[in-house]
Amino acid sequence: MPQRCDVVVLLSGTGGNLQAMIDSLHERASPARICAVISNRADAFGLERAARAGIATHVLDHTAYEGREAFDAALIQAIDAFQPALVVLAGFMRILTPGFVRHYHGRLLNIHPSLLPLYKGLHTHQRVLDAGGAEHGCSVHFVTEELDGGPLVVQAVVSVELHDTPATLAQKVHAREHLIYPLAIRWFAEGRLTLDEHGASLDGEPLGPSGHLIRY
Repeated sequence: MPQRCDVVVLLSGTGGNLQAMIDSLHERASPARICAVISNRADAFGLERAARAGIATHVLDHTAYEGREAFDAALIQAIDAFQPALVVLAGFMRILTPGFVRHYHGRLLNIHPSLLPLYKGLHTHQRVLDAGGAEHGCSVHFVTEELDGGPLVVQAVVSVELHDTPATLAQKVHAREHLIYPLAIRWFAEGRLTLDEHGASLDGEPLGPSGHLIRY
């Protein structure tokens, strides 16, 4: 059995993905353990979810700092106090500085609501509808200095139906996020998922440009 993998989760909002992680890691024997949840917003409901699960919480208000560099330096200090093996972004609405990303290279994951590299940035559900796309989904990736551009780990694909709206697509994508994010964390905690100079690998095999693709 691998050694326990302590995880710090960063969030700014409701914590839907956090709840999926809590439920998944509780239900299945896993070396991953969420040791802390940190938010830049004191009113983030994700903090309440964490407290209910007995997870340590910490608030770091970005408006109290002069610039992103100062905030990220304080954030690094707050995270490293928990000595995590992995840092997970779960709706953390901050653009991270290059220094922060380099500090956690190879142990920083994010999830994005599109099939990257398509639709980087915001409003992905509306954009895929506007483009007449037949498929949509979500992607877990290692974070690099390129926004939404790090090596892909796992993607979940959903079909876009004629009746879909941004709201219905969001619902479908969120459901898939709640499956693949805990899966990626489990792979990392078990020592199966790694990042090196050649990219992301699972069980020693390169994942390739699309990561591990799952169709539901």
